Amino acid sequence: MRKLKLVMVGNGMAGVRTLEELQKIAPDLYDITVFGAEPHPNYNRILLSPVLAGEMTIQDIILNDLQWYADNDINLHLGARVGEIDRRNRSVIATSASGETITVDYDRLLLATGSTPFVLPIPGNDLPGVISYRDIKDTDEMIDAAARYKHAVVIGAGLLGLEAANGLALRGMDVTVVHLSDWIMERQLDRTAGKMLQAALEAKGMKFKLNAHTAELVKGESGRVCAIRFKDGSSLPADLVCMAAGIRPNVALAEQAGIHCNRGIVVNDTLQTYDPRVYAVGECANHRGTAYGLVAPLFEQAKVCANHLAEMGIGRYQGSVTSTKLKVTGIDVFSAGDFSGAEGTEDIVLHDPGLGIYKRIVLKDDKLVGAVLYGDTKDGAWYFQLLKDEQNIHDIRDHLVFGNAHLGDVGHKGNSVAATMPDSAEVCGCNGVCKGTIVKAIKEHGLFSLEDVRKHTKASSSCGSCTGLVEQILASTVGGAYQPADSNNKAVCGCTDLSHGDVRKAIRDHKLLSVADTQQYLRWKTPNGCATCRPALNYYCISTWPHEAIDDPQSRFINERAHANIQKDGTYSVVPRMWGGLTTPTELRAIADAAEKYKVPTVKVTGGQRIDLLGVQKEDLPAMWADFARAGMASGHAYGKSLRTVKTCVGAEHCRFGTQRSMDLGVKLEKMLFGMWSPHKVKLAVSGCPRNCAESGIKDIGVIGVDSGYELYIGGNGGIKTEVAQFFCKVADDEEVMEYGGAFIQLYREEGFYLERTCHYLERVGMEHIKQHVLENAERRKELHEKLLFALQNYKDPWAERFEDASGGALRREFEIIKV
Repeated sequence: MRKLKLVMVGNGMAGVRTLEELQKIAPDLYDITVFGAEPHPNYNRILLSPVLAGEMTIQDIILNDLQWYADNDINLHLGARVGEIDRRNRSVIATSASGETITVDYDRLLLATGSTPFVLPIPGNDLPGVISYRDIKDTDEMIDAAARYKHAVVIGAGLLGLEAANGLALRGMDVTVVHLSDWIMERQLDRTAGKMLQAALEAKGMKFKLNAHTAELVKGESGRVCAIRFKDGSSLPADLVCMAAGIRPNVALAEQAGIHCNRGIVVNDTLQTYDPRVYAVGECANHRGTAYGLVAPLFEQAKVCANHLAEMGIGRYQGSVTSTKLKVTGIDVFSAGDFSGAEGTEDIVLHDPGLGIYKRIVLKDDKLVGAVLYGDTKDGAWYFQLLKDEQNIHDIRDHLVFGNAHLGDVGHKGNSVAATMPDSAEVCGCNGVCKGTIVKAIKEHGLFSLEDVRKHTKASSSCGSCTGLVEQILASTVGGAYQPADSNNKAVCGCTDLSHGDVRKAIRDHKLLSVADTQQYLRWKTPNGCATCRPALNYYCISTWPHEAIDDPQSRFINERAHANIQKDGTYSVVPRMWGGLTTPTELRAIADAAEKYKVPTVKVTGGQRIDLLGVQKEDLPAMWADFARAGMASGHAYGKSLRTVKTCVGAEHCRFGTQRSMDLGVKLEKMLFGMWSPHKVKLAVSGCPRNCAESGIKDIGVIGVDSGYELYIGGNGGIKTEVAQFFCKVADDEEVMEYGGAFIQLYREEGFYLERTCHYLERVGMEHIKQHVLENAERRKELHEKLLFALQNYKDPWAERFEDASGGALRREFEIIKV
């Protein structure tokens, strides 16, 4: 059966989101070709501001890398500009980045051409140094200019202009924002909120020139812009001028093809244009007289458009009721509805300049019709729901401005915003997730954390503005079982005010090679630290600077460094290492001899397929370790913040169902990782087939053999709260398992906080972050794997030389002085 041909012009967020939705419901219906004018794959345009500010890189904001297009059999042309649509012959003619002509036929055409920045029609608008702020190229030009020039002027005080000004200021430029209105962000804020925001930004060093009419941009001696001149005759120096004065739907290509346009490409409720074979989504589309510029409506359009491209024909886009919840250079603002105060409306206002809080609620006929919040926006979703549902607020009017939580005084005691929202209320506008969907997922899947909800519903996984509300829903649904995410800024312990991230960065940036050096450089409050911080500092040193840092065995408890664990009766447990769970008669004999020699009362097989000798007396430990060392058996790191075990099934070596040699791979992995210290314990398992007898699905790294290779899973554990590992990738052979798995472990070693399990690390940084480093960047993956191997090469147990004394006397003397 011949596949239909789908061509998409534009490679931005709305268009690619449509393809993602299409791939979910009809992955085999189309041969897909995408033309993108930029040389980059799909990226998050919303995050250009953090890139400009130096907080993120271009790679950090890529949403779909080149591998994604390849994996989905999408023919991608980057740097290609479509110049003509031949509707009669149903073809698209483009020019490639190298200048070649490309002609592609289509059965369906999707226009996702986005918008173009509005450039003021004034003299000098084409001078070098005059740029818009719309894409990666613009961002790169501003970063380059900030390194070479001093004075910047941003024309336009909307969100984009303010973010551009903030980024340039953070890069050291003297920035002035020029705006036509008499307050900033007048489309999102009223005058009072706008003035409060301006004052806050001025306190950060930003300058403003309002009610300013730009007359021309002045050319300097170098040919570059040097100043901006206004109609009143005044001027400002300007080495860089950024125009952020608005956007316009990009309709040039559609107009050339004779497709009806009117302030956008006109579409109906199925996102079809007047030509039913041609669809349009995103900022280029005009639906019922509105062209949307916010991401949430664009994603709603994408879902409906994909439904019709998939020939299901059951979706309708009927427009979006929008609200604006933003964080402008770290300051929270919210607005919704008609907050201008039209005839017949009433205002309820709470204004506390000292606390930086402003709330204005606009009412008409006992219904909320608009709201503006500054500084405290936590009730924004509740106000927005009241507005959308046109609820009568007569009974709660006296308490309305104080927020939903305050309604306890009028018979709603203890209710949060989330608790009183109806199930139909939309929580995540970006992904169209309502409260009922979240609550259902929490109850059906036993979810307890924000990351759990993100995995199952996508709520809070895009812009993040609904995160607080999602957390409220979690808390109100599961009560005390709710697990809020740990703050990255939490101090390591009472000995310092610095977080784990701060400490690790200092050790890396200043090459601190010992616990003492680190405490001295970071001005530790206590002279020797404590049992919480010393092991953490020691781990960060030895993992950051392998073979150079001074290891401090006393920084780790005896049960971790000497491989024994104290039991409740005061005796100890020793677990000799058995590679991959395999053993030999000689090793078994050594274990039996030790058990008899030291009168061990209990011998048990552990959950990790090892033999545990329980009930060992403290004074016998050194000699027992020495005996095992002479037999060639390390005594396991069984209780360390390190590699524990690699559990295996019998695999293809023996099992009639086995597809891969799991025992052989388990031994390879355990030997590769032997001697590895990590933020927390690390357990692996290798199952030779999908029957998963080794329980790979609840390990930090789980490997499951399939006919064509292996599936890798990460971030599982079998603790108090069992965490099922998440699917990571599929690989072809043992070598790739070791490379991909090793790269993930090294990334965890470099970025994980001490005592943070892989599941919590994964929750904190996100699966996409790990995939970017390990799956999507082959060079980075190999670098991580090689760094791990380097750290572990020529590993020698720090206690090994003590074992050379047959009686264990040397080890016994050191052991006695270490506090257990």
